[in-house]
Amino acid sequence: MKLFGVAIFAYLARLLDITMNNGALSGDWKRATVIPIHTGVDLSLITNYRPFSLTSVVSKELEHVIASYIMHVWDKNDWLYSGQHEFRPGYSWESQVITVCQDIADCLNNGDWIYAIIVDYSKASV
Repeated sequence: MKLFGVAIFAYLARLLDITMNNGALSGDWKRATVIPIHTGVDLSLITNYRPFSLTSVVSKELEHVIASYIMHVWDKNDWLYSGQHEFRPGYSWESQVITVCQDIADCLNNGDWIYAIIVDYSKASV
């Protein structure tokens, strides 16, 4: 990608077009090497690792193009729930926790009932 720069975009666009019209991905684009990434303190616990997939550069770029397009369409048509924080630019699990805490505080201040479903955020991605 760095070697060819902008000149390769037309070819990638054509590949994406062919792929989408045929409804199938190339076998090379489906393959990934999965390696464990350590995320905790204790190296002996398997729960302290998360999988990381090494895929082809082309498939990563095409995935980015598709995801960007979907997010653009959803934002343009206002299809996203306003409380959706994950996978949105400018939002995070931290903003979700702050929103939940603020909603609880508002209900307590107004004397309103609070109905809650408890969610475990300990495994949320950082």
